[in-house]
Amino acid sequence: MDEPKQIEIDINPQLLEGMLLRLENTKWPPTIGEDSWDYGVPKQWMQDMVNYWTTEWKWENVAAQINEWKHFSVTIDQVPIHYLHAPGKGPNPKPLVLTHGWPWTFWDFKDVIGPLSDPEKYGGDPMDSFDVYVPSLPGFIFSSPLTKAGVDVREIAKLWNTLMTEVLGHKKFCAHGGDWGALVTAHLAHEFADSLIGAHMSLSVIPGVDRRSLPPESWADDEKWKIERSKEAEDTIRSHITTHLLDPQTLAFGLADSPVATAAWIWERRRNWSDNTGDVEQSFTREHLCTTASLYWCTESIGSSLRLYHEHFKKPWPLAHNRLPRLEAPTGIAVFPKDVVHLPHSIIKEYTNLQHYTVMPEGGHFAAAEKPELATQDIQKFFRALR
Repeated sequence: MDEPKQIEIDINPQLLEGMLLRLENTKWPPTIGEDSWDYGVPKQWMQDMVNYWTTEWKWENVAAQINEWKHFSVTIDQVPIHYLHAPGKGPNPKPLVLTHGWPWTFWDFKDVIGPLSDPEKYGGDPMDSFDVYVPSLPGFIFSSPLTKAGVDVREIAKLWNTLMTEVLGHKKFCAHGGDWGALVTAHLAHEFADSLIGAHMSLSVIPGVDRRSLPPESWADDEKWKIERSKEAEDTIRSHITTHLLDPQTLAFGLADSPVATAAWIWERRRNWSDNTGDVEQSFTREHLCTTASLYWCTESIGSSLRLYHEHFKKPWPLAHNRLPRLEAPTGIAVFPKDVVHLPHSIIKEYTNLQHYTVMPEGGHFAAAEKPELATQDIQKFFRALR
C-alpha cells in the first residue's frame, strides 16, 4: 500500500476528442412505430441530448468545478482508489465517507460536499461539520483500471475501512451511501462496526435479508405504498441487473465502443429511478447527465463498473457473523419514496441498531443528487445525536 498522491482530475484530450467524434457520427437505429419511452430511450430525445452534448457541454467547465476540491489516488490491495477530500471547517469535524452507486459517480455528491464540510457557509451549525471523503468505487471512473477479479461489497467495505483507518488515520468514521454505496455502508456497519461512529443510508438494505421472502405481516398498514413502489420499479431494474449479473463482459463491448450506448443505458435508469413525472430533466440537468456518461466512457470504466453485480449477486452475501442486530453500528435510514426497493420498518428495526429513521416527502434513488438539502439535513441530524 502506497501513500496517497494528490492528483488533478482531467480527461485525456484524445479520448475526449474521440468521444465527440463518435457522437457526431452515431449510427442511429430506425424508429418503429411510436417514438416513446415505452420501448426504451426515444430516438428524438436521444438525438436532442447528443446535440447538446456535442455543441454546449464543455468538459473544461465541469473539470474546473471538480478541481475546486482536492483529489487523491492510492492503491490498496492492488486496487487503485481515487477519492475527493473536503476538509471540515467546523470546530470538531467528524470524518465521513460518502459512497456512490451505479450508474452514479463520485460527482453525484457535488451538492452535499460543501454543506457537509462547511455548514456555517450554508447557514448551518458549524458543529455539524464533517471531513468529507468521496471515493470512486473500485473499477468506477478514476478508481481504474480494475485488474483484480472478485471485488464485491465485502471487499469494498474492507478497502474503505483500510482507507479511513490505516491510510487516513481516523480511529472511527461516519459512513453514508446510496445504491451500491448503501450496500457497502451496510456491510461496514455489519463487519466493521467498531470502526464506525454510525452508518447512514438512503436505501434500505440489510446484509443477508431478502426482501422478496418477507412475510406479509412484516409490512405495517401505512407501508403498503412501499410494496406498490417496489412492484412498479421492478421492470425498470430487472433488465440491467440480469444483464450485469450474467453477461457484464458481453454488454461491455457495445457500451465501451459507443458513448451513445453508454449514455442511453445510464440515462434510462436516471429517468426511471428518480422522482419525476417522466422528464428526467426535472431531476438532473443536461450538463450533469452528459458529465456522468462522459466520465464512464472517457475513463474506459463502464465495463468494469458492471462487474460488481456479477461479483456480489452470484453468491449469497458473505456475512461476517449471524448475530443480531446484523448491523451493529448505530444506523440511520432515510427513505426516499421513489427509490426502487424498500424494506418494512419492522425488519429494519429487528436487524439493525436503528437510531434514526426518516420517510422523506419526495426524492428517488439518487438521493444526494436529486434532493441534496434533504439528504444533507438528514445526515447531519443522525450524526448530531452521536456526538
